[in-house]
Amino acid sequence: MAKAVLPLLVAPLTCATWLFTGALLPVAEAAAKAEKHPLSSLPLREIGPAYPSGRISDFAFHPTQPQRFYAATASGGLWYTPDNTGSWQPLFDREGAFALGVVELDPQDPLTVWVGSGENNAQRSVASGDGVYRSTDGGKSWTNLGLKDSGHIGQIWIDPSDGDHVLVAAQGPLWNDGGDRGLYQTLDGGQSWAPILEIDKHTGVNEFAVHPDHPDRIVASSWQRRRHVWTLINGGPGSGIHRSEDGGASWTRVSSGLPKDHMGRIGLAMAPSEPNILYAIIEALDEGEKGVYRSTDFGQNWEKRSDFVAGSPQYYNELIVDPHNPDRLYAMDTFARISEDGGKTWHKLALDHKHVDDHALWIDPENTEHLYIGGDGGIYESWDRGQSWRH
Repeated sequence: MAKAVLPLLVAPLTCATWLFTGALLPVAEAAAKAEKHPLSSLPLREIGPAYPSGRISDFAFHPTQPQRFYAATASGGLWYTPDNTGSWQPLFDREGAFALGVVELDPQDPLTVWVGSGENNAQRSVASGDGVYRSTDGGKSWTNLGLKDSGHIGQIWIDPSDGDHVLVAAQGPLWNDGGDRGLYQTLDGGQSWAPILEIDKHTGVNEFAVHPDHPDRIVASSWQRRRHVWTLINGGPGSGIHRSEDGGASWTRVSSGLPKDHMGRIGLAMAPSEPNILYAIIEALDEGEKGVYRSTDFGQNWEKRSDFVAGSPQYYNELIVDPHNPDRLYAMDTFARISEDGGKTWHKLALDHKHVDDHALWIDPENTEHLYIGGDGGIYESWDRGQSWRH
C-alpha cells in the first residue's frame, strides 16, 4: 500500500517544482533556492492607508466638541477619533455586521450612538446588515435593537426632545423581496418597533425629513429596487414622495410638480435655516423628468430646478444643504458638486490630491467654509469650501 500511495504524493510536488524553476529539481534544492531570494529576509510591515483607504458612508460629530466624531464605513465597521483625526479607534469589530450606512448621536446625550447596519446603496458590491444598534457608552458596547431583516438602513432620526423616540428608514433586502422595509418608529428606545409607512414587498424608504418646529410633519421618499446577478431593477411604481401631518398615522402621496413616470432613488434634504424648504434629487424613467426639485411648503408642491442627477443614482443621489444658506447645497457623486442658487446650476468641488466617489459630507455649523467629506478614498478636510483638501 505504501508503494502505491507514495507516487501520488510526490508527483504534484515534482510538477509544481518543474513549473516554478523551469527545470526538474529536487524539492529540497528548490526550497533552498527560494530561501536565497534577495527579498526573502525582508519582513512585511504595515505603513498605513495611502491614497485610497476605504468607503466612508456617514459621519456623526459631537455637537459641542467637533474634534470628536464617528465615521461609519461601508465595509469596515465604525471608527472614532477623539482628536480631529490624529488617532482612530475601531468600535464595531465584535458586532454582527461589518457594513454600516448610518451613524447618529442623540442630541441630548452624545454618548448615545445609533448605527444602521448595511450600506445604504444598491451597487453590485454592497454588503447587507442585521438591523439597528445602539450604544450608551460612546461605542464601547452595543445592543442590537432589531429590524434584523432590514438589509440596508437609509436614515435614522432621533427626537431632540426625547431620545426614546426614533425613526428609521429601512430600504429592505436588496437581493430578495419582503423583510423589514419601510419607515419604522420606536417610542421606547428600540425595545419595540412599529411600521408607520409601508408600501409593498419590493419598496422600502430611502430618506425622510421631520419638521423641527412641527415634528408630526414628515416627508419621506420610498424606493423600489431589486438586484439580480444580471441586472438592477432601480425604480418602479413604488418609488415616490409621501407626506404626513400626524406623525405617520396617515400619509398622502405627493404628485404636484413631481415626475409623472416611474421614479428610482430619491434623495431628500431639508434646509436647516428654513425648514419649509426641501430638496429632492430624483431618478426618473423619463429622462426629461429626472433632476433636482425644490419645495417651499415642506413637500406639498415641487418645482424642478435642474436636470442634474448623480452619475450612478443607486450609488449616490444624496443632497446636503448648508446650515445657514438655504440656496447652497451639495450633491454626493463620483465628483461631488455644489450649487449656490438652489439647485439650478452645479459645479464640481476641487479634485487635486483627492480621491473620487463621495458619499458623506459634514458642514461645520460654526464655519461653513470648513468641510469633511468621505468616500471611497477615505476622509478629507477642507477649510475653503472644497477648493483644497487634506487627506
